[in-house]
Formats: sequence, C-alpha cells, structure tokens
Amino acid sequence: MKVSIQDKKALLEVSPAALSAYARVAGWTKVDTYGEHSDVFIGEGLPEIILPRTAHLGDYARVVSMIIEIFAEVADVDELTLYRDLAMADRDVVRVRAVGGDESGSLVVSDGIDLLSGARDMILAAACSLQGAQPIYRAGANREAMAYLNRVRLGQTEQGSFAITLLSPVISPPIQQQMFPASEYRDDPIERQVTKRLADALAATREATEKTVVGDAGAFSEAVARGVSANLCEALVKLIEPFPILDISLVWARTHPMSTARNVVRFASHDAPILREAARSFRDREPRPDMYLFGIVQGLQRGEMDTKGTIALRTSIDGQNQVVAAVLKQSDYARAIQAHETKSPLVMEGDLERTGQRWRLLNPRIVDIILNEDAPDEDE
Repeated sequence: MKVSIQDKKALLEVSPAALSAYARVAGWTKVDTYGEHSDVFIGEGLPEIILPRTAHLGDYARVVSMIIEIFAEVADVDELTLYRDLAMADRDVVRVRAVGGDESGSLVVSDGIDLLSGARDMILAAACSLQGAQPIYRAGANREAMAYLNRVRLGQTEQGSFAITLLSPVISPPIQQQMFPASEYRDDPIERQVTKRLADALAATREATEKTVVGDAGAFSEAVARGVSANLCEALVKLIEPFPILDISLVWARTHPMSTARNVVRFASHDAPILREAARSFRDREPRPDMYLFGIVQGLQRGEMDTKGTIALRTSIDGQNQVVAAVLKQSDYARAIQAHETKSPLVMEGDLERTGQRWRLLNPRIVDIILNEDAPDEDE
C-alpha cells in the first residue's frame, strides 16, 4: 500500500538543508537558480528537481510532499521511510539497540527504563567531557552540557527490536571562514563536537575493556583523555547489563557529512563487571565534591600551639562504616569537641577524598550538630 505524507506540520519538519543534502548524496547536482528562493538540480538518469532554499514559502509543505514522492520513487522505498530519512538528515542520530527480551518479545519494565536513562546519561557524559577530560563529572552542575541535553530529542520507537533513538540538535552545513586560518576557529558546531566525542569515547571504552581483559591495569586511566569517565562507564553498565548484546551506532547528519556515514560499537553483558569496576576505581581516586556526611566524632587531635584541629568522624560511605579525617578551623573544632563530649552526631560538608584505604574530607565545615535531649545547652 502506497502511503503519501500529507500532514503539513510533519512536512514542515523537513528543512531545506536536509532536502539539498539528500539530493547531493543521491546523485543530483545544483546547476542553476530558480527564482529568488530555489535551485535547479539535475543528475544522470534522474528527473530534474527544484529545491527550495527557505521554508518561509507559502506552499513549502506542498513542495516538500512532491519532492518526497520523487525521492521515494527513485530510491524505490516507501514515502514514510524516505520522510524519516529527511526528517533526520540534519541531525546526528545516536541509536542504542539491545538484543534481549523473552519469547513473547516483551521487556521487563525496569530494563526498559534503564535503557532510556542509560542512553541519556551516556550522551550527557560525552557533553560534560568537552570542557576538559576528567575521570568523573558533576553532570547536573554543568550548564552547557545540560543545555545541550535539553535540546536532544527522543526518536520514534522501532518495531522488531529494543532500540532507543536520540536525535542530536540540528546541525548546520559547514561554513568556510576564509578570513581566519583554520587553526583559529572550530569548524564543528557544538552539536557535532558532542557526538564526535561520544563516538571516540565509546571506541576508547571498547578498547580499554579489551585491554583490561588481557591484564592492562592502566587501560581505563589512559582512555580518560578521549572522554572515558566514571559517568560514561556507569551509563554503559546500566545499558548493557540486562542484554546479551548491545549495539550503539551514530549516523552522521547528511547536512554536515563525515568520512564515514555510520559508526558502530558493540558491547556484551560480560563487559558490565569490567566497566563497573572501572567506574568504582575512577570514583575512589577522585574527590567527591560537596558531600554531606552524618556521623559521630570518634577522635580529636590538636597541637598546643595550633588553632586548627583534626577530627576522626565515623560515618557511612557507600553503605559501609568508615572513618574520615577532617582538619577543622578553630570555631568548627570547638563545636566538634562539644559533639564529642555529648556523643551527639553531626552533619559535615566537604570534598571527600580517598587515598589508599584512608578517607579525608577536604574544605570541611560543620553544617549542624544533632544534640541529644539530655545534652547541656551550648550557652550554659
């Protein structure tokens, strides 16, 4: 059955740049202008077509519908498939495809939710790494990365597989800047920078996983420069653990072509333990910023001539009892003495750091002391 795209709103989603890019890839070449806002394209064995340069035409939707009909006939595909190609022609497409489910073809709800949230966290980790490669990021505090993520769209689901499609924001055609040397500007728009970083980070993660299997303990540390982080590893664990095989592909926007049209990286469920351990190792070595700790003062230490003092706080970290050392200024140290004497728990804030088997709280401050009811008042 032949399906013709007539929905005006849907047709307006196809940009002039997408039409032009598809035509060039399919064999058409611009040979002349037509009026003020259109161009003539021809190709060997192809019908002559007129493509608009702007969507600000009264009959733009009708023109797009006619062009889709021509493109679909030449490509010998249905118009719906052709429309989907055009609607995504000016976007980089990140596709996460999982092989799994049961005999009925269904998927456990929690696994489906992890597929969505893992895909989101994966692309957010890549966006965070653009400002500088680090083993761990506070993703929510990165405004630029969050702004990019809020412009990423979720594509339509696909029948016959468990796939998540993320559509990167519209990517404009490349612009030659003759007035500046190439080394003085970034040719790629921010949207393409994120997806290129994601592609490289995924490839580096795949390589580091394989090197770790054969005994290279430093493989993940070496991959940090390419965008590998605890955030990315944790996102991948969430994605791949429930499924035997997981493919992540990136299809580059036709409006901003790359040397290869598509990049694919494959992971398997047995990669999950390695990635989880890599993430744990990253987090253990890096300070955890702005952490809140709740615990009891176990020890106090200060020299006779010192104003600052060191306390040992017994608290819980990642579900385990730990002792954390913190060097406090004079006023906070006095409060820590009071908490110790009254056996009152306190709340502290700072950057948590682990060195070997020892924990330290950097830039610490006491947020609150939970005084016992029978403890003397501070002013008494």
